[in-house]
Amino acid sequence: MRNILFYILIFALSLSCKNTAEDTNSESINSQNSLSQKNNRILFVVSNQHTYGDTDINASNHFAEIVLAYDVLKHKGYLIDFVSPKGGAIPIGYISTSDSIQKNYLYDFEFMELLKHTKKPKAIVSSNYVAVYFGGGGAAMFGVPENEAIQKIAMDIYEKNDGIVSAICHGTAGLVNLKTMDGKFLYEGKKVNGFPDQFENMEAEYYKQFPFSIEQEIKARGGDFTYSKEGWDNYSIADGRLITGQDPTAAVSVAKKIIEALENNTK
Repeated sequence: MRNILFYILIFALSLSCKNTAEDTNSESINSQNSLSQKNNRILFVVSNQHTYGDTDINASNHFAEIVLAYDVLKHKGYLIDFVSPKGGAIPIGYISTSDSIQKNYLYDFEFMELLKHTKKPKAIVSSNYVAVYFGGGGAAMFGVPENEAIQKIAMDIYEKNDGIVSAICHGTAGLVNLKTMDGKFLYEGKKVNGFPDQFENMEAEYYKQFPFSIEQEIKARGGDFTYSKEGWDNYSIADGRLITGQDPTAAVSVAKKIIEALENNTK
C-alpha cells in the first residue's frame, strides 16, 4: 500500500511539473508573438474629408493607393492599422473594379471594416509601429497636414523607433509640417516626391481649395522635390528612411521600398 501511494505521489508531481513547463512555454510563445506583432506594425494615415474645402465637390482617399500598398505589406507579414484625424469611417474613391486586387479588397468585409472604424490619433501608441504611410487622394490635402497629433505620431515613429516615414501622391501633403526634434523639417536636404504641380489643373475649382501646393511648400522649406515629367510611370524614391511616390502607379514600389528599408535597417 505504501509503495502504491509513493508512485501516485511521484505521478502527481510529474504532472504538476509538466503543466508548469507547458504554462511557461505558452507564456514564452505568447510573449514572443506579442513582441513580434509589436515590432511588425505599420500605420496608414488617411483623411475624413468628404469635399474639397467648403465646396460640394466630392473628395476621397485613393482606394488603389491604400490597397495596393496594403496588399504588399500584408503578404510580407506586416500588421496594419488605420488612423484618421477624427477616427471612424473615411470616404474612398478612384476605385477600379477591373483591377483584381482592388476588387478583392472592396468585397473583403474585414478590410472594409478597418476603413469604417479607423482609429483616432489618441488611440495610437507610436512605439508599436515601425513605419507610417500617408495615403493620397484629394482628401489627403485636408485635415491631415495640420493635425499635430498625427505629426507627433509620425515623428515619434521616425525618431524614437528609427522607423520609416512614407507617403504616396497627395499623401505627401501630410509630410509638409513634419519637424525633427532639432526643429528642422524632416525632408530638409532630402529627396522627396509627391504629386507635382505639372499634373494639377491649377485653374480648376478643386485645386483652388487646396491649402497649399505640395511641390512649392516642400521646395520652400528645403526639400529636394523630384518627380517624373512623364508621370504615371511608377516613380518613387527613397532617401534613407524617407520614402515617397509620385502617383498611384508607385504604390507598390513604395511598399516594397518600405520593406527593403526595414529589412536592411536603413539609417
